[in-house]
Amino acid sequence: MQAKEIKDKLKSLIEQASSIDPNLARRLDEINRWVKNIKLGTLTAKPFVLAFLLEVITDSTIWLIIRSLSSEEEQKAKFQQMTPNERYWYGYLFPRWINASDSKFYIWKQKLMAGEFNQIDDDIIRSIAQDVVQREGSFWQRYIADLSMATDLIISSRNNQPLCIQVTSVSEELNQQKYQAWQNTLRLWEIERGLFLSYNPKDANFVNQLVNVALYNSDYLCGGKYLKFS
Repeated sequence: MQAKEIKDKLKSLIEQASSIDPNLARRLDEINRWVKNIKLGTLTAKPFVLAFLLEVITDSTIWLIIRSLSSEEEQKAKFQQMTPNERYWYGYLFPRWINASDSKFYIWKQKLMAGEFNQIDDDIIRSIAQDVVQREGSFWQRYIADLSMATDLIISSRNNQPLCIQVTSVSEELNQQKYQAWQNTLRLWEIERGLFLSYNPKDANFVNQLVNVALYNSDYLCGGKYLKFS
């Protein structure tokens, strides 16, 4: 989808959402005001902004399809067609983001537009995701989850219980501070359980170790628990 198509689709979704989910319409209007005066060539040169916009368009389109279904039974049937991670995202986290106040949204919109968003651990997160899939688990990634909800990955294993995961390589002296901020963020969004994975890049086997911990805790970590592993 080109930059002009993205802008046009945003406007179309705002109009559609205004009668189905006014809170989504307000959120999309906020995003539209953020990008509407950006020239198409400039917007095209900002890949992270475009990727975020495409995610929001996809998620909003799916959410409006769900909300447009005439009965609760039809909505439940639609959710049942999804993977556990998709169901958790569209059935819980995405609507929470639509309806709640997001204090970080203003800050990370600026960072995305300024090109200051950098995914330091992106290669590691990708390796973890690939390993999860190879072991017959599944994963989900979203900019909103990453930047607002301190969640790099949502993963599920055999028991189909999505778990929010943060991955970091911060030094030991900063680790506790970041862990506390992460835990506070998850509580704020009422995410019931999470895993904070800190790794040592000098350890040749750390991806395998992180995936072992992630898959096990996806199945067995109790609600109300925010586990730190390093």
